[in-house]
Amino acid sequence: MTVRQALEQGTELLEKSGIDAPRLTAEVLLSHAIRQPKQWLYAHSTDELRELWWIHYGRYLHERMKGKPTQYITGIQEFYGRDFQVTPAVLIPRPETELLVEAVLQTLLPKGPILDIGTGSGAIAITLALEAKAQIAAVDISPEALQVAKANAATLGADVHFLQGDLLEAIAPQSLAAIVSNPPYIPKTQQDTLQREVVDHEPHLALFSEEDGMQHYRRIIEQSKRVLIPGGWLFLELAFDTAPKLKRLLPEAEIRPDLAGHPRIAIAQI
Repeated sequence: MTVRQALEQGTELLEKSGIDAPRLTAEVLLSHAIRQPKQWLYAHSTDELRELWWIHYGRYLHERMKGKPTQYITGIQEFYGRDFQVTPAVLIPRPETELLVEAVLQTLLPKGPILDIGTGSGAIAITLALEAKAQIAAVDISPEALQVAKANAATLGADVHFLQGDLLEAIAPQSLAAIVSNPPYIPKTQQDTLQREVVDHEPHLALFSEEDGMQHYRRIIEQSKRVLIPGGWLFLELAFDTAPKLKRLLPEAEIRPDLAGHPRIAIAQI
């Protein structure tokens, strides 16, 4: 079987399984199987597929057809132009979260540390450390997630101070210039409405919030009043339907939309 035939067969299998973007997914999985960039596939489309390549490729296709996200198969997700290691211990960084980073970078902050709450892969904290050249710290309740974040920081050369804890409970009073977070915001009652790739594979600790999905927002907003210096800033990513509830908790917040026009980022000076 040639590289071209393997791509065609993989695309057909993924399409029949209802996988989005089957051709692109086949390209990514085959590239990962043979440890070559996608351009190589087309420059060597008539090459025979080695047996070891086929074994890896077949396994990756099977995992994807069973619902495992491509990013957990390859172990990589791009964020803000950089490749981040991801495992099932962390959420897969989404493009929308880049808007949260942009909001911080565009805001004139008072001098002092910035804290990323629920850092997961470290995508937000590491990106801010590299782009803003600011003093960055990151907290997560999951030790497994922190291992991933620390590995990403080391690989990308980012100076981030990581600590384990529950939101802002371990942070000293009036010690932060800004807080940034993409917290858990999906009500557990909506679990059955999610794609299988999300609910079956991504960490529930980072996905779900009790009650109406606002539990973490309530805690972060209340705790931020203690740990932010006067004039400090709070940046929060929102679910598409969270803005009205968030405004009741934080009336002074500015709400910014994503590229689709959905309310996505809340910004407030505390």
